[in-house]
Amino acid sequence: HLATSLPLPSEGDHLRPRIDLIVFMIDIKSKYSLKNVEASLAHVDASFFLGKVCFLVTGVGRVNACSIETSAVCKLGETYCSPMIFCELELEGIRVATAQRLLRMLQICAGQIPGVSALSFVSLMRSCDDD
Repeated sequence: HLATSLPLPSEGDHLRPRIDLIVFMIDIKSKYSLKNVEASLAHVDASFFLGKVCFLVTGVGRVNACSIETSAVCKLGETYCSPMIFCELELEGIRVATAQRLLRMLQICAGQIPGVSALSFVSLMRSCDDD
């Protein structure tokens, strides 16, 4: 399911499936995109930041067209202890690899991978990022 911002509308709450993973998409070429994500973050329960939120940053292939500083985007990941995925969606190979990576993260967050929890997965990603 896709939403352009949070909070989600209350109508249909009883029909909404369980939310296993929230992916915030940030287009690095649009300041509005970052502001929308920052405003939406206030509507996410704190428990979701324990392995069930990630940031997908698109448009990174054209550094000269960026409207947002990369450091501002990275700060979000650090602040919310959530992984950052940087990609260029216009390139098919990268788009496919990114989709596969997100699907694997969703499977982990939904509890479909035995022995791996969302929290342990994120802690593994953080230790790799910090090295």
